Amino acid sequence: MAHRQRHSCLPLTLNPLRSTLPRLMKKLLARYTDPQVLKQFLQQDADRDIQFFKYAIAGATATAFHIVLFHLIAWKVFPALQAEDLFSKLLGLTIEPLEDAVRSRNSMYSNLGAFIFSNFFCWIINRAWVFNPGRHHIMVELGLFYVASSAAIGSGTLLMGWLISHYGMITTLAFCANLVTSLLINYGMRKFVIFKG
Repeated sequence: MAHRQRHSCLPLTLNPLRSTLPRLMKKLLARYTDPQVLKQFLQQDADRDIQFFKYAIAGATATAFHIVLFHLIAWKVFPALQAEDLFSKLLGLTIEPLEDAVRSRNSMYSNLGAFIFSNFFCWIINRAWVFNPGRHHIMVELGLFYVASSAAIGSGTLLMGWLISHYGMITTLAFCANLVTSLLINYGMRKFVIFKG
C-alpha cells in the first residue's frame, strides 16, 4: 500500500510545476511584449529588470568589441596567440610558437590596448542608454568609469597572465576568465558609484 502511495504522490508534486511554468512563461511574455515596457528600451529611465537587460546588451556589445580588438592586437602588435586559439583557427592563421612567459606578457599588453578603446565605447553606451548620467561632472564620471573598469580589468588581466604563466592555459580560455572577473566588478561600480542608477 505504501508503495502505491509513493507513486500516486509523484504526479501531485510535479503538477504544480507543470501548471506554474506555463503561467510564468505567459506572464513574462505579456510583460516583455507590452508596448510600455518595450518603450523603456528606447529611453534611459527603465524598470530594474529592463535596465539590467539593457546593461547586458551594452556589456555584450562592448565585450565583443574588446574581444575583437584584443585578438587583433595579440595577433599583429603584441604576439600572444597560439595555433590552438579559436581566433587563430577561425582565420586560419599560421602562428609561431612562443614561450609562455612572452605570451603571458604580450597577452596583458594586448588586453590593456583593447581596454583603452573598448572601455570608452562602453562608457558612451552606458551613459547614453543604460544609466542616468549626472551624479558627477562628465569628466569625473569618465575618470571614475576608467578607475572602476581598470580595477576590474586589472584583476582579470592578472588572473589571465597567471593562468598562462603557471598553467600554460591557452590564451582564449584565460581571456574568458578575465572577462568574468571584470563583469562581476563593473556592474556594481557603475550602478551604485558612477551613475545615478
